[in-house]
Amino acid sequence: MDAMIVAEHVTKHYGARAAVSNLSFRIDAGEVIGLLGLNGAGKTTTLRILSTLLNADSGTATVAGHDIARAPEAVRRVIGVVNGGMGLYDRLTGREILHYFGGLYGMQRAAIEERIAKLDELLQLGDTLHRRAGGFSTGMKQKVVIARAVIHDPPVIFFDEATSGLDVVARRSVIDFVRAYPSAGRAVVYSTHVMSEVEELCDRACIIYQGRKIADGTIPEIVETGEGKNLEDAFFRLVARTGIAGPGEVVA
Repeated sequence: MDAMIVAEHVTKHYGARAAVSNLSFRIDAGEVIGLLGLNGAGKTTTLRILSTLLNADSGTATVAGHDIARAPEAVRRVIGVVNGGMGLYDRLTGREILHYFGGLYGMQRAAIEERIAKLDELLQLGDTLHRRAGGFSTGMKQKVVIARAVIHDPPVIFFDEATSGLDVVARRSVIDFVRAYPSAGRAVVYSTHVMSEVEELCDRACIIYQGRKIADGTIPEIVETGEGKNLEDAFFRLVARTGIAGPGEVVA
């Protein structure tokens, strides 16, 4: 398979603290990989580095063949990003929002309309295309946020705690889209604290603890390595093996 993301020895410090330390992993086309870790483990920092929002202190990474340090603009053209805190322009309709962002990617009007029709099939956008975003429900907003992130049909998409705070309907729209999106030429990185979502969606998981990778494999492989009854049990057993888990830490 073609590699969509290759990270090699990526390191990022905030002052004296290493948010990400010597992190390496690979994601192939067609895969959904879950990023798991405790609060402050380095998941969001990793995604921000891969999406060129942050510069790594050392190490290298490529996204869809583009080097994040040497060709950041090329990287931004081939990714989409969805997180739990993205807003919309209240006075614009869903269609107007998608046209605006499609234009930012240099898409022609006809191509944007064709893409909207496809996304309408995948996400059931319905009334969101005609109504102003200020009147959207949470689920409607999240559908347009996802559509906006992939209007340019990027081969790589990052979901960073994208279901946090959503109701059950909105959460299901995210889950269904992630399941449908990967293909022979696409890959998804899915960061979440919800173990059941990883078990349902992800081909592999990468567990990060205090900025370091402590496990990487399929869900059954991680459960076996952690000698757990399920993914959550294996997760905590693997963290405990490091011998440095702090009191009061919680999954996030």
